[in-house]
Amino acid sequence: MGNTDFDFNASQPVSLVYDDVVLENPILKGFPVFDLDRIEVLRGPQGTLFGRNTPAGIVKFDSVKPGDDTNGYGRISWGRYNNVNAQGAVGGRLSDTVSARLSAMYQRQDDYVDNVLPSGTTNDALEGYEEFAARAQLLIEPGDNLDILLGGQIRSLDGTARVFRANVFTKGQSGLNANFRRNQVSVDGQNEQEVDTWNLSARITYDAGAVDIISVTSYWDGDATSVGDVDGGFGANFLPPNLTGPGQIPFTAETRDSVPSLKQFTQELRIASNGDGPLSYQAGVFYFDEDLTIVSENYSTLGDPNNAPGGVNILVAQDQQSEAWGVFGSLTYALTDALSVTGGIRYNNDSRDFVVVRSRDTQFPAFLQNPLGTVTRSVEDDNITWDLSATYAASDDVNLYARVARGYRAPSIQGRVLFPPATATPLEDGVTIGDAETILSWEAGVKTTFLDGRGRFNLNGFLYNLDDAQLTAVGGGVNANRLINADNVRGYGFEADLELRPVPELTLTVGLSYNNTEIRSPGLTTAACGAVRTDLLPADPSLCTVTDPIVTPAAPFSAAIVNIDGNSLPQSPKWIANWTARYGIPVGDGEVYAYTDWAYRSRIHFFLYRSVEFTDARMLEGGLRIGYKTDSFDVAGFVRNITGDTSAVGGIDFNNLTGFVNEPRIWGIEAGFKF
Repeated sequence: MGNTDFDFNASQPVSLVYDDVVLENPILKGFPVFDLDRIEVLRGPQGTLFGRNTPAGIVKFDSVKPGDDTNGYGRISWGRYNNVNAQGAVGGRLSDTVSARLSAMYQRQDDYVDNVLPSGTTNDALEGYEEFAARAQLLIEPGDNLDILLGGQIRSLDGTARVFRANVFTKGQSGLNANFRRNQVSVDGQNEQEVDTWNLSARITYDAGAVDIISVTSYWDGDATSVGDVDGGFGANFLPPNLTGPGQIPFTAETRDSVPSLKQFTQELRIASNGDGPLSYQAGVFYFDEDLTIVSENYSTLGDPNNAPGGVNILVAQDQQSEAWGVFGSLTYALTDALSVTGGIRYNNDSRDFVVVRSRDTQFPAFLQNPLGTVTRSVEDDNITWDLSATYAASDDVNLYARVARGYRAPSIQGRVLFPPATATPLEDGVTIGDAETILSWEAGVKTTFLDGRGRFNLNGFLYNLDDAQLTAVGGGVNANRLINADNVRGYGFEADLELRPVPELTLTVGLSYNNTEIRSPGLTTAACGAVRTDLLPADPSLCTVTDPIVTPAAPFSAAIVNIDGNSLPQSPKWIANWTARYGIPVGDGEVYAYTDWAYRSRIHFFLYRSVEFTDARMLEGGLRIGYKTDSFDVAGFVRNITGDTSAVGGIDFNNLTGFVNEPRIWGIEAGFKF
């Protein structure tokens, strides 16, 4: 939440750790989840053990590792739109000292969105994809005190990019309008997405008696391409009426971002104490190195004097080299059988070198072209993060805890010079820097069990202050991102969850959270929605209905500048709720069961500024699964988004009232086995 950056080098406030390796780049974070042993969600700053770029927490995935016993599983499902998901794994011991495990996943979906154009409809044109991923692991145990785990992973994705839908919002109103059709769009641009990544890793664990010495080495390599018709429609306002739509398309917008090369290397070395004494600890060092190349291109769907239709008319290349290292330590001491305290500290050092080259611009005549050239930027910062917590067992059924932590997000650079802010603006103004942000978070809560373990209730409250918050200003007058820093963002709220088994056959869960965020930065401004309504006389420069204080009114070819002090973070609902129910009836060697799960979120705003149009009131999605399972197999029918909820989840504001939506209803069947 709180981040709307769509760049391939976007910095996110929540980190993803897969098998003890941080996945920094967005194309790595998309690696599929399969054959998992454990999922952990750690909320709040996690800077002590996991370092930079974890101010809001981490999501940690741990895959199943090779073991002594031969075991595995297989699962396949088929659903609406020929949605297929198949995965499986097998592992076991190869010799006295060697074990192995192989796992793989395949998923696909047909294109189900028709492209409806005046020139003719292309059926089943968009929203399809095909993806394959595999993992191989080899565990070598040459002695009782040494484990060597070698791993390799691959991923290949071929599909369509996010489908943008032009003018699905109406000026002065919230919610989707009659232009929206779940299975139809009208776009004249290209749309495709490809991602290929691979990884090699080694985890070495040595039992030295008093401590374990652990080394985690990882190398990732990848490339990606994403092409999208950003305006979400066809034609443009300067063409005859039957050659533009739906609604007003002030100008065409069709771009491609590609990553020809991504290389990430990480190395961590740490020690962790062994034994049952009151003191436990771990300490280590960490190194991160990334080399990233991004190529951005603008297309002219309609053509221009220097390009054939669909040709590239603007070309920008970015190269980013990032390096980081850290030293950390954490210890836990049991003061009594009931009370323990934990404290940790980490030193972080980050540096980033960035070069962007704008080498081509033929979209307009020479006197109207934005400048060409090269811009270089470098940033470096160091920071100390820490945490302190206490846990108290008030009884066998009640645990109290409190935590205060300081987190850190490293400086970021965005080189959005495909379209600099204005023709007369120096190229350098298209390159923005987000200074390092820090967060101080307080949290306290209680964890309880009751009804002889058949019930569980947890409650916690939190307060955090985010200083020099990195924010992404999206859109405005051009298709670009700009990094800005807010003096402070304050957030507070609570989380509660309940699990109850009133009878052995029935399990109920309920979760509820409240999160209030506020930007506290007097005088902080950003550009609001852009585009000019040329269909109106006189022309209306205001695309949307801004509800923030206007500092500079909109003008032709210039978006309004608005003050965002006091706003909540974008994409941050105040309320989130989820609930599930499962009922099983023993039949034969297994049980017939029914399971339903529901998720709700309240109103969100898509951008830093607030407007009537770029918002969504709420989203409620539910699922149902009915099946029969035993210890060795499971067969079921399922429905996702059972109510067919249609909610906008984001928008494009520089051209027209474009939006994109949640996933449709999917129903199907699934069968699986394990051994």
